[in-house]
Amino acid sequence: MVELQLWLAFLGAAIAISVSPGAGAILSMATGLAHGVRRSYWTIIGLEIGLMAQLALVAVGLGAVLADSVLAFNVIKWIGVGYLVYLAIRQWRAAGVDLATQMGTPDAKAGRWALLVRGTLVNITNPKGLVFLLAVLPQFIAPAAPLTPQYLIIGVTMVAVDLVVMGGYAGLAARLLRWLSTARQQRMLNRVFSGLFGVAAVALSLIRRGATA
Repeated sequence: MVELQLWLAFLGAAIAISVSPGAGAILSMATGLAHGVRRSYWTIIGLEIGLMAQLALVAVGLGAVLADSVLAFNVIKWIGVGYLVYLAIRQWRAAGVDLATQMGTPDAKAGRWALLVRGTLVNITNPKGLVFLLAVLPQFIAPAAPLTPQYLIIGVTMVAVDLVVMGGYAGLAARLLRWLSTARQQRMLNRVFSGLFGVAAVALSLIRRGATA
């Protein structure tokens, strides 16, 4: 069982990690803007699936192998970069529409699976998160205690924190709807998010094996 003091320390780290802007936060905001807070949770759940997949790799020891393999690290990294570039292009080309009306249409409600997959891919193809987990988690693990319960508590904590924070990002973006009265304004904001995805792609491309943050 994770000691209370150790868990509180990890909780603080988890909040700091989740709040710091990254590809997941950008995706949550973009989805909240385009689809509203409720549907954005399909993307956020996808982000958590990707995060838990990385935690599982670390827990079984595969994370260390991937982090030590230049080829595996670079393959995952460039897949992630390519996907972020794709999202940037997609966001740039998004047409300005009446988003409030669009959220109530059948077409807008039909893409839940796509939103889930999109969130999963963004997190699971980010080796920075994997290397960060490898660097940080040992500080919050008691080696003498059973590991499985500790990883379960850590996973539940990370998911709970990230659900709240990413939901907050999506809600913040969704509030912008009231000011998006014209297609031109919507196109401009789409291109801002496109630029943010592009920045995230560049930042990911600069990550080197052995980085810890």
